[in-house]
Amino acid sequence: MRGTGCTVGFVPTMGALHQGHLELVRRALDACDKVVCSIFVNPLQFNSQQDLAKYPRQPGRDRELLQEVGCHVLFSPTDDALFKDFKPAVFNLGGLDQHWEGPSRPGHFQGVANVVERLFHYVRPDRAYFGEKDRQQLTMIRYVATDLHWPEEVIPCPTLRQPDGLALSSRNQRLSEPQRKSATVLYRSLQAASQMAFKNSVQDTRGAALLELAAEPDIVVDHFGIAHPDTLAPLNDWGQLDHAIALVAATVGPVRLIDNITLVR
Repeated sequence: MRGTGCTVGFVPTMGALHQGHLELVRRALDACDKVVCSIFVNPLQFNSQQDLAKYPRQPGRDRELLQEVGCHVLFSPTDDALFKDFKPAVFNLGGLDQHWEGPSRPGHFQGVANVVERLFHYVRPDRAYFGEKDRQQLTMIRYVATDLHWPEEVIPCPTLRQPDGLALSSRNQRLSEPQRKSATVLYRSLQAASQMAFKNSVQDTRGAALLELAAEPDIVVDHFGIAHPDTLAPLNDWGQLDHAIALVAATVGPVRLIDNITLVR
């Protein structure tokens, strides 16, 4: 592909593909001559070996879905192939691992940065497409790419949701029907914050979201935060900002879920 002067779009995934992943592929197809999708369950970003072992895998179905949507190349390396002669680097994350997911998942973002570097090394895309559902991950990758002058352009793409607001996620497959219903409270809490944002204090806005979460007894909240849109540092007041990010993480049954939205003045 490189020899023909094609622009290459890249969608890195951990498999168990859903319509959110396929929308990333469609966006890449619209903008690039050729599109590569990777499927690799990255052991470096898991804090629990049990969570790694239970991560959903459906390689045959994933291949079919990529063929149907028109993806040109599937890159599905083994651990040994991707990490041959590999020594993990320690990336400057600009403090983006100090809040929210960072304390809850020590080393997670370093693991993500390392695998993205390896994937970029082999694929060498012009553009790489990442979903905004993993907002902190996306912000971190954009920071590292800028800091290290990576040539790849990192393209953010909106979160896709079910009609009831639940963000599409491979982890949703592990939810029972009652748990899946309970999981919709994450989006409801974000909507509660959206209705309060910029008209009330940051503290009252966050409080309204926490009240919504507390009404659902079958979840365990990890965090609900309101953050600066660029640094994702916690906000104490709105200042002159015209938008901010609300982030939530909670465990529903056996599954830890995350979500976020942009709050607009």
